[in-house]
Amino acid sequence: MNFELTEEQQSVKKMVRRFVDKEIIPNIQEWDRNGHFEPAILKKLAELQLMGVCIPEEYGGVGMDYNTLAIVCEELERGDTAYRTAVSVHTGLNSMTILQWGTEEQKQKYLVPQALGHKIAAFGLTEPNAGSDVAAMNTTATRDGDYYVLNGSKTWISLCDVADNFLIFAKTDHDLGHKGITAFIVERSFDGVQTKAIKGKLGIRAGNTGEVFLMDVKVPVANRLGEEGEGFKIAMSALDNGRFTVAAGAVGLISASLEASLKYCHERKTFGKEIGKHQLVQQMIANMSANLEISRLLVFKAGWLKNQGKRNTKETSLAKWISCNAAFDAANDAVQIHGAYGYSDEYPVERFLRNSKAPVIYEGTREIHTIMQGEYALGYREDKLLRKQLPAWPFEQASITN
Repeated sequence: MNFELTEEQQSVKKMVRRFVDKEIIPNIQEWDRNGHFEPAILKKLAELQLMGVCIPEEYGGVGMDYNTLAIVCEELERGDTAYRTAVSVHTGLNSMTILQWGTEEQKQKYLVPQALGHKIAAFGLTEPNAGSDVAAMNTTATRDGDYYVLNGSKTWISLCDVADNFLIFAKTDHDLGHKGITAFIVERSFDGVQTKAIKGKLGIRAGNTGEVFLMDVKVPVANRLGEEGEGFKIAMSALDNGRFTVAAGAVGLISASLEASLKYCHERKTFGKEIGKHQLVQQMIANMSANLEISRLLVFKAGWLKNQGKRNTKETSLAKWISCNAAFDAANDAVQIHGAYGYSDEYPVERFLRNSKAPVIYEGTREIHTIMQGEYALGYREDKLLRKQLPAWPFEQASITN
């Protein structure tokens, strides 16, 4: 085992950290207060080739390994969850899914411009009455010649108002439950597609999140991703990638909470000494430090499995569950360390706490992941090979087009 980052990975880490310190941190307080999503950040991320960092070069990406994507997400979350979320959704949930399941024509038409950052992509699985219970979705897709006609709605969709393309899941056969779900690539330009932002969120206020409405949307059969009825498997494989990036972002939030707390511990004095000298404060700092190392190792293990081309649903679930819980605890302790000032947005820790709540809910609640890990341990759950696998790294032409 080699725990050292490569020179390339170290370079990317430094580059993203500089970007965050320059472009996001000086502005995020105002953006968060105003509920403003700044699309220029996405354009700048594209200029840095970070919207397709782990997509093969032949499809417009940089061709770096999956753990480099984790590094990018960790550093972006130091700035704010909103911009890590943008990369998670665009790259992890959408582009990597097209890389795994798409036809060559779909990759050329959609993956290439997305990897270059010329087009922005989103992911539409959750519905008002279908979250953890994916099979309860009501969005329908009815075959009509060379098209499918989609009707329904999706909610809590990140990048809803800025995405050019959506990966939408719909029922092609209601009687088959989760086996009747099919995936489609839907363009915003298709007639009948409308979006609306959700306001009044507890956290990630600088992110664009909302609803997608589909009203008699005609989607070409050529835009069906995978086979009819294969949508549930495609969605779950997409979540393996999305959860991986969420877990990596949680590592960044723990790091940011620890960074802010250490600084404040040396600045603030009570009873004649720095608050860092108090043992109960040290206990909170120690927990943050330990959970930072634990979470990062779990993420990198999942990334290593991705690089090997191996199924990683179990390991990614564990990383997402542990790191997101740890991030919530770290942000909560950071507010406590800051005392009354932690309750004000004069310091960033109150935003960390608000932002940390969403990841323990989305892409599998902590309760869902707890059950999953119990089922794995008991032997009730077992992962099988999928019809199409995410290509191993280093990328080879044969594995990508297989």
